[in-house]
Amino acid sequence: MALQPPYFKPTVPFSGPIYGGLKDGMTIIVTGSVLKSCRRFQVDFQCGNCQMPKSDVAFHFNVRFDENCIVCNSHEKGSWQEEERKYDMVFRKGHPFETRFLVNISSFVVLVDGKLYLEFKHRIPLSRVDTIGISGELDVVSISFQGPITYPVCSNPVFPTFSQPSAYPIGQCFQPQIYPLPYRGTIYGGLFPSKSIIVSGSVSPSAQRFHINLKAGNDTAFHFNPRFDENAIVRNSNLNMRWGSEERHLPFGMPLMRGQPFTIWIQCEAHCFKVAVNGLHQFEYNHRIHNLLQINLLEVDGDITLANIQA
Repeated sequence: MALQPPYFKPTVPFSGPIYGGLKDGMTIIVTGSVLKSCRRFQVDFQCGNCQMPKSDVAFHFNVRFDENCIVCNSHEKGSWQEEERKYDMVFRKGHPFETRFLVNISSFVVLVDGKLYLEFKHRIPLSRVDTIGISGELDVVSISFQGPITYPVCSNPVFPTFSQPSAYPIGQCFQPQIYPLPYRGTIYGGLFPSKSIIVSGSVSPSAQRFHINLKAGNDTAFHFNPRFDENAIVRNSNLNMRWGSEERHLPFGMPLMRGQPFTIWIQCEAHCFKVAVNGLHQFEYNHRIHNLLQINLLEVDGDITLANIQA
């Protein structure tokens, strides 16, 4: 699914289109810092961008330091509707934050700094939402968009965060599907901080090796290479036709097994890739290509059956 590029360092107050509108399974990620002088700030998922009369707002997420609460609401036909308040202030003045808005068929689910915070049931159809607005006393670093992850709903859902050891989608939850190998696919918009790549499948019973490459043109920014014949996962980069120094250390041992399913989650951060396998964070790999937007190609090949890709 092709999604729009992120908005970087937008001037606040900000209002921008969500191209194609909101869809079930999308995630919108807002990162930034709260100013020390902040009294309030808000993120609005709007139905248009009209001031007079004011557009309907499907979800109004309003952080109020002056009342020590977060107010959620909707605005329809010129009137605010019933407020929902949460008196658990998870934002701090003068500190950075990452807020994820996970969109599903029945609600917005909000995670703050990787932790599930609240859920707001839809009052206005998702199909009407086409604009995001941000205002208040904060610096916004980025507003980014990720497409639906094709996992069915699990009986005990988990939400992605690197601060908790088992908070990744688990490999047994993917929808069965077979991708031919070798696989090559475009990463639309390139990489940027908070962008995730998810690869799921099964390791062949007699597997020797497989690899996942994140590429920028002919260069390989990140080579992820499990080697069952060496009981190792080799990480490296190939720049200007030359391989760099390998990284092999696995603090928890080899997390992949022959004949077993897997989910590999690669999250791009400002300085590194963070990698989780089957729900457990494994290691970080510092960027050797620093223009992340140039990294726009995903390659997968080797002794596996490839069942699911999110890029």
